[in-house]
Amino acid sequence: MSLHRYNSVFVLIFINSFAFGVFDAVNVTAPVSAQQAPSYVSPGSSAVVSPAVFKPAVEPAFSVGLRSSFPEDLEVSEYCTELLRLFGQRYVAFVDCLVPAARPVKVCQNCFPGYHSLSEVSQNISSDQMGPGNVSCRDSILRSDRLMLVFLLYSNMDTIWQRSKCIQCVKDLSGPNNDTLYYLTLLNQTIACFEKYKQGNLTELCKNCKDAYKRLNDLYSGMEGNKTLCIDLEDAMNVTRKLWSKNFGCSIPREETIPVIAVSCFMLFLPIIFYLSSFLHSEQKKRKLIHPNRAKSYTSLMNIQDKRS
Repeated sequence: MSLHRYNSVFVLIFINSFAFGVFDAVNVTAPVSAQQAPSYVSPGSSAVVSPAVFKPAVEPAFSVGLRSSFPEDLEVSEYCTELLRLFGQRYVAFVDCLVPAARPVKVCQNCFPGYHSLSEVSQNISSDQMGPGNVSCRDSILRSDRLMLVFLLYSNMDTIWQRSKCIQCVKDLSGPNNDTLYYLTLLNQTIACFEKYKQGNLTELCKNCKDAYKRLNDLYSGMEGNKTLCIDLEDAMNVTRKLWSKNFGCSIPREETIPVIAVSCFMLFLPIIFYLSSFLHSEQKKRKLIHPNRAKSYTSLMNIQDKRS
């Protein structure tokens, strides 16, 4: 009987100890959970409810990726890797030049050194000539995959350069050609004239800047016919013409206006002259046809009278 009593006491002590430990663990973890998740109070209730927070038990220790190296027969040589790095640097430099030169357009004037450098390294990559160690980078860089990223990147930049027609304004690293420099000189003179008179009476601007604008416009028309224009010059002329006609309200009477008006008036009155001359000619012809009949009838009448007498 006493043994059963002692067993019951030990069981009660064990249960109380376990419950006390669980209670302490809840009290320890509760503030941490309260700090990690915001609590909210439901309407009409004073109880604070904390939402459950789920955290991964174990953080990922590594991420899946490609191997850092491949077998030696598949890797790119050091020479080709250096060309690839150089291509990347010059590509970024050329793009950094193009973006600020978008408006106003100064692609050919500002970015021709960058394009020349990019073209140079691209030619080295795509060349059939062997580099150090008898290595050609054309196959390993340009043709080793379906995407051909290096070729695609350079093609996009080359398309921009060709569509800009920069080759008609600049000569590789020597800068703008003589026609372009002369055009820019006249353009600067015209813009300077605009700046000088735009604050006053615009009539004075049209009068004083007419000669400078006319020289610039005539030069542009000649260069357009000779195909020596690029996007920089075209955009500059478009802006200048907009300022002259729209902003300042100026115009230049063309020299061929009077002959055109004279020819137009002649063509307008030509049908009237034709019909008037036709009418007069028909009336005169009718008179000529009637006159002999009258003369003949008068002669016949005289003969009859003579016979009767």
